Amino acid sequence: MKRAKLNASGPPGTGGSYAAHFSAAITRMPADTAVDGLRAVDTGAVDIELMAEQHIEYQQALRQAGAVVTEFPALPAYPDAQFVEDTALCLPNLVVMMRPGAETRRGEVAPMREVLSSLFENIADITDGCIEAGDILTTPFEVLVGLSARTNQTGADQLRHILNGHGYPMRILKTPSDVLHFKTNCSLIADQCILSTQRLASNGCFEGYQTLLVPTGEEAAANMIRYNDHIIMPAGFPKTETMLRPKGFTIICVGDSECAKIDGGMSCLSPGALRSRANDHQK
Repeated sequence: MKRAKLNASGPPGTGGSYAAHFSAAITRMPADTAVDGLRAVDTGAVDIELMAEQHIEYQQALRQAGAVVTEFPALPAYPDAQFVEDTALCLPNLVVMMRPGAETRRGEVAPMREVLSSLFENIADITDGCIEAGDILTTPFEVLVGLSARTNQTGADQLRHILNGHGYPMRILKTPSDVLHFKTNCSLIADQCILSTQRLASNGCFEGYQTLLVPTGEEAAANMIRYNDHIIMPAGFPKTETMLRPKGFTIICVGDSECAKIDGGMSCLSPGALRSRANDHQK
């Protein structure tokens, strides 16, 4: 299926180029209260010291990929506040502030709005229903939104109204019932190439894209970040790493054992890849 690009470049062997050059990223340091972060299954106590070390490792990976990283202080009142992605959808000329499905996280939105208002002129807000950016995959052709326990039809419909007004087509899909967020199971790694788990790809949601399936047993590797010509992925998934290296990417593996205990992944720790305009503001 031929798609009209919203923007467009990247390594060969991935179905095409990867859109813009990114040069900035925002992160938030985890608070000691992260031990109380939301989780679907108790997989053990969070080691706060190790989480902080892994967070620094994540920031270093972003810098290696070409980002100027701006770190904001921890928010102890909100144990999940280091997962800044869920609070905002960042697009080239627009930010949409989310309305998290977890009520305990809704207080995270205002501090992030204040941060982003200094970087973007156009900011819109979701005011009805619920939606988290962890359920949103942006490609150069469209915005994909997966309905989940954290994102409902009302929130998705309001987002579509906002995005259509700015020229962004949007498609609403369904996240598997046993998956927290849509992007828990997928990542965009090139213009027309999506890394996905079998269970998500099997529903046909990525028709028209090249799909790479993570090896069985390494489903958690599906959530990674493509940043310029680098892929930042969780450590401990050798089969997925071996599959991606011949595609021409520079692979950076980062420990995320502690974030994973409270249902966090690679993409959760920064609100999308910011473009040079944000970087210019920081200089």
